[in-house]
Amino acid sequence: MPQHAEKEITVPTLLCDEKGNLNPKAIGYAKKPIIESNLKGHYMRKKKWNYWCVFGDEILFSATISHLDYAAVCFVYFLNYETQRYVEKTVTIPLGSRVKMPTHILESVRLHSKEMSIQLLYIQNETHMTVTIPDFDGDLLHADLHISHPIEDESLNVVIPWSRTQFQFTAKHHLLPTTGFVKIGDARYSFQTEDNFSVLDYGRGIWPREALWNWGFASQRVGSKRIGLNFGGKWTDGTGMTENAIFVDGKITKIHEDLLFSYNSNDFMLPWTIKTKFSNEVNLTFTPFFHRVAKTDAKLISSEVNQMMGYYNGKIQLENGPTLQIQQLLGCIEEHKAKW
Repeated sequence: MPQHAEKEITVPTLLCDEKGNLNPKAIGYAKKPIIESNLKGHYMRKKKWNYWCVFGDEILFSATISHLDYAAVCFVYFLNYETQRYVEKTVTIPLGSRVKMPTHILESVRLHSKEMSIQLLYIQNETHMTVTIPDFDGDLLHADLHISHPIEDESLNVVIPWSRTQFQFTAKHHLLPTTGFVKIGDARYSFQTEDNFSVLDYGRGIWPREALWNWGFASQRVGSKRIGLNFGGKWTDGTGMTENAIFVDGKITKIHEDLLFSYNSNDFMLPWTIKTKFSNEVNLTFTPFFHRVAKTDAKLISSEVNQMMGYYNGKIQLENGPTLQIQQLLGCIEEHKAKW
């Protein structure tokens, strides 16, 4: 029995009502960033983040500004695919009062501290990302990237309702053409708009104390096409909404079914499978080549991310359309456990 089709939202909508609870009209998904995350109240339960992942020819580069109500947590990491050199740096700012998280997806956000500076300046359909870290594994890191948001492209903007008082708005913007450079010490890596794409994961919500999720994604050029994948699991199961979608040349196909992620949590480097729950719409294998572990344990708060970098293979049956063959598509997949 396939799941029902989700409601599409086509007019600007507020996420919350006057009390800061979920606005029922916001439950659904939009192909444009028209849902405004006007969170308020819910003392210490609000979670907000802007996570960026940039796929280069030689490196993966990621920068995040997040605010968990009691602290701002910002992190930057980099992976050289070939040498597997990997560096990650995290800065935690208690209370994070100077870090202002915007209510619109396409809006500027910045963090400045002695150890790390991240600026995400949104101007005229472009995000100008500048990141400077004086001591990044002993090197100076400086990134200067221009990420464009093509006006005609569609994106995934979904509200997941657990209840009126616990809910999450997630926006996944894929295939954002990226130009510029990342410098680490003497090494300089450049990015070109034709082949290099960024993914934005924008999250705003009121979360339960404990959470578990899977997220898989990719944004690459395949021949003449731009292909993006976004898959989520566990955290959305049973809510009637999913964050599952395929992007082809800027057009989105929503997948309304829950996905089953199968993997070995004793050995994350073994292949993963991702399949639709009822149909054969999605049937993919993900083979990792690198395992990123990010753990924080601060007594009351703990988080453990096992994020894999690797390749997707398999097929996706597009709704009333052709079958998309996926071969060696570079991307990421993760399991995230949080107690926050």
